[in-house]
Amino acid sequence: MREYDIALKLKNVLRRSSGRLLTELTGLEVARWHNVELAEVQVRIADLLGETAGGRLVHIERQSTNDPEMAPRMLEYAAAVRRQFGRYPLQVVLYVGTAPMRMSSTIEEEGVSFRCRLIDVRELDGERLLASDCLEDNVIAILAKAEDVGSTVRRVLGRIAASDPAGRERALAELSILAGLRKLEPVISREVGRMPILDDIMDHELFGPKIRQGRVEGERTLVLRLMEKRFGPLEARLRERIESMDVGAVEDLGLRLLDAKNLRDLLN
Repeated sequence: MREYDIALKLKNVLRRSSGRLLTELTGLEVARWHNVELAEVQVRIADLLGETAGGRLVHIERQSTNDPEMAPRMLEYAAAVRRQFGRYPLQVVLYVGTAPMRMSSTIEEEGVSFRCRLIDVRELDGERLLASDCLEDNVIAILAKAEDVGSTVRRVLGRIAASDPAGRERALAELSILAGLRKLEPVISREVGRMPILDDIMDHELFGPKIRQGRVEGERTLVLRLMEKRFGPLEARLRERIESMDVGAVEDLGLRLLDAKNLRDLLN
């Protein structure tokens, strides 16, 4: 599910969204996001940790599979945030997987009572997201509840077509990735064919070379950022080496990064 990580986290769909989605998830408005590694024996990086203007911490964790240890993981995050910030966050797990959601959001054991919010993205009101002025909300609407998927895709494409060129290219790349979660590529391709305004953007194909290139660059950016978080600033020669890698090599590097203790382990 690495591509979905890029779309939902590293391309900052949620982080950039200041519209209805965050209100739907938390009931709060996040004033700023923290880039934070929660200190413990094993470094654990929270997907999104934000703070409201009133000082309320909000932790949103994206999950694409049914993890039986989801609630304990969230408890670990909560404790780590409490140690670092002196207060517990409001926690939401946003499930974006294909299989029905079967995770538990609670822990009720001797001496421990814990609960976080567990939300299936398919339970969110797609109409609310489509009504938002925030393009990221519009894009995520294809994962939410909708009476007519074709109409939802058509409206999202219309919003993208009307956006500024920089935001348009980014939104198209994100849409192409998220579409894979619901196998919507044929629907999107059909709707694109009905919208000549998009022809010059995608060269008559939704998943054309420009979008594929954007995804590759996103993966390279992700790996470089994670390496710098783990090992500090990288030498220019090393950055150039990674930037020249093809997508398969970058993906392999990202997997090794999970276990590498230092740069030598990672690159050998």
